[in-house]
Amino acid sequence: MKREDLDELHYICPIVNVASIMQNGILSHNRAMRVNHESVAKQEIQDRRKGKRVPGGLLLHDYVNLYFCSRNPMMYLRHDQHLGLCVLMVSPSVLDLPGAVATDQNAASDYVRFKPALAGLVDIDKERVFADSWKHPDDQKEEWRHKSAMCAEVLVPGRVDQQLINGGYVSCEESRAKLQRIAPTLPTRLNPRLFFR
Repeated sequence: MKREDLDELHYICPIVNVASIMQNGILSHNRAMRVNHESVAKQEIQDRRKGKRVPGGLLLHDYVNLYFCSRNPMMYLRHDQHLGLCVLMVSPSVLDLPGAVATDQNAASDYVRFKPALAGLVDIDKERVFADSWKHPDDQKEEWRHKSAMCAEVLVPGRVDQQLINGGYVSCEESRAKLQRIAPTLPTRLNPRLFFR
């Protein structure tokens, strides 16, 4: 993947968290523990991330994790919760932040590669990350690899400033109304496809 291929990065979150995010920014897992919030994280994955350290960097839970594309296996697991979810559009300028890291797949994977964000883009397979599906019915190993690659991340130390949030995607008009009540100045767009609708 090249820098010019990226218009935005994605952050999946409950709509109810957006008021706090617009005030405090997007916080890392460890920082978010200090504020009242809801989580969409799967506990099994969080248990894998807990205690894992980025080589030469911080613990995974000390980073904000952004996806290259939120239409991924994590979102698929939560697609039935679409009415309460949004995807925040984050400026790709986070790639330039000190300490930002790119991963070629889910950061909790045993085989993940971590690199400084800009240098790590070369390891991101754009076709796989933005594919419609990770399914490979005749090849389970390839399906596992593709599924993990679709969850490639950009890790930002500590927090992402709210000024780097350019808008939010929602699945339907009902969700749009919820998000606009909470964050009336945040540009909001319908994109049911991101939510597997």
